[in-house]
Amino acid sequence: MKRILYSLAFASILWSCKTASPAVTAVAKEQVGVAINLNDVKEDKVLVTITSPKINIDEITYSIPKIVPGTYSVDDYGKYIEDFKAFDSKGNMLPVTKTDDNTWNIKNAKTLVKITYLVNDTFDTEKGGGFGQNDIFSPAGTNIDAGKNFMLNMHGFAGYFQDRKDLPYNVSISHPETLWGATSMTDQDASTTNDVFTTARYAELVENPIMYAKPDYTTFTVDGMEILIGVYSPTGKVTAESITPEMKTMMIAQKTFLGKINATKKYTVLLYLSSMTPTDAKGFGALEHPTATTVVLPEMMPKEELVKSMKDVVSHEFFHIVTPLTIHSKEIHYFDYNTPKMSEHLWMYEGVTEYFANLFQINQGLITEEEFYKRMAEKIEHANAMNDTMPFTTMSANVLTEPYKAQYLNVYEKGALIGMCLDIIIREKSNGERGILDLMQKLSNEYGASKPFNDNELFAKITSFTYPEVGAFLTTYVSGATPIPYGTFLAKVGVTKSMEKVPGNVFLKGQTPYITVNQQTKEIFVIPNMELNAFYTNLGLKGGDILVSINDKPYSLDNIYEMITESQNWKENDAITIKIKRDGKEEIIKGKVKLPYEEKEGLRATDATKKALKEAWFKA
Repeated sequence: MKRILYSLAFASILWSCKTASPAVTAVAKEQVGVAINLNDVKEDKVLVTITSPKINIDEITYSIPKIVPGTYSVDDYGKYIEDFKAFDSKGNMLPVTKTDDNTWNIKNAKTLVKITYLVNDTFDTEKGGGFGQNDIFSPAGTNIDAGKNFMLNMHGFAGYFQDRKDLPYNVSISHPETLWGATSMTDQDASTTNDVFTTARYAELVENPIMYAKPDYTTFTVDGMEILIGVYSPTGKVTAESITPEMKTMMIAQKTFLGKINATKKYTVLLYLSSMTPTDAKGFGALEHPTATTVVLPEMMPKEELVKSMKDVVSHEFFHIVTPLTIHSKEIHYFDYNTPKMSEHLWMYEGVTEYFANLFQINQGLITEEEFYKRMAEKIEHANAMNDTMPFTTMSANVLTEPYKAQYLNVYEKGALIGMCLDIIIREKSNGERGILDLMQKLSNEYGASKPFNDNELFAKITSFTYPEVGAFLTTYVSGATPIPYGTFLAKVGVTKSMEKVPGNVFLKGQTPYITVNQQTKEIFVIPNMELNAFYTNLGLKGGDILVSINDKPYSLDNIYEMITESQNWKENDAITIKIKRDGKEEIIKGKVKLPYEEKEGLRATDATKKALKEAWFKA
């Protein structure tokens, strides 16, 4: 899952990710039936009917997930369930006791025939405003908007019976004829108002989200993989067709980079664009599944910024087809949705995935060498700001509790840098012939989707496929408490640290914005009583000034992201005209752009003797 947090003044990127549970073919004749009614929506609630398999014990529990793989947070989806009832074949209600937020105990279970309950959506409850402040991260959540959109992350609608997660599921969804369900599953019903999907077990069901909306989708094929892109845009501002060219270019490059690793034949991207109204989604980013990604972003984003964010989040999620879809531990393969045990190896599931999402872009010529260095330098800066002595394996295994939970985002910073260092070590020892992609291919062949590894055996297996130096790195810097000396490893490919003067952001200092918005009037204004940077002082702007327009283009809350995006293209000494409102009077300020500069630690290739190894690192 990739999480993107937007402040009112600026879009800052943070990370999180969704892992995968592989499908295993069930052989049991019994099945669980799920019927979801999207036609009769009352008070934003949907009726779900569960048809029970044959129960041979007097009491049984039915559970909705407390947590789903890869979100790394306790979400308690059972809190959104109401009016839970159990019935026998004659329609008599059976005694039911709710034992916790997510579990119901049903007595006289041998006579159980069906369960009914109402589901509330999660988008309505989101608070927004920062990491961890939403009840449920939007791409992992649910939306019920009658006649317009239904985001069905299935873990929010269907649960499982005690000891029966491996039974097949048969799901029937009745829906308005005007809505179409985008999913990687195959609809087995020809009707235009009812869909039927079957999965071999519960884990497969929850890994297959469905988004119902007015049909807006594209399909294309990349190296034998069918790609479907489905879009819900409340105003119709964004269409699937408008973003498909960039997505196709990116996914062709990813498939080319991966080579023979090919874990799925169909992949679906579900893009939900939020209206940003009080009851709409506010947790922006993406949630990965083995054959799908759900993405939630603000509809008001300019197309250029939207496509850039889509590239960032989808490229990361797509690489999860390597790990943990193909390569994963028993903790993930046999995931317990209500009493989970977490794996030690987030450095691989999330870190290597994030590293690949950057490496493939320079490998395939989508970004420059300088841009790649900039990204890695930023990751070093972010990683150094976190707890650099906390063993990564310890943090990973305990990520649901503090103090480890607070360090989770480091999986996308230091985790990616771990992948980089391993790549460099393998390149050096193999004279440039192999890298971490080769290692992942070997691990994929050794394990695969249906053969999980034991957590405590992975390092030894990796060492056997590579070099003793790789094993020493893992035990010293990944399971050990020693901070990684990045400079030592980068020097092997001729890259060194350098201090550079770089232009800062006009509207942001670190994570502190210079501007904010009046929620009532939607006016953008300079925050009073703070020290302003050179951009403001040069133009004579003051705290409290309302920014009415810039270069004759009006701005407000409705298009603030366009203002932010366009400001990033301003150059030193560009002519600029700003209309402001000060003390109730409008004024025109004309002048030149003065950018704020700051000293930052960057990376640069300086040792020409290591050029061959550096080229192998990027292009092999």
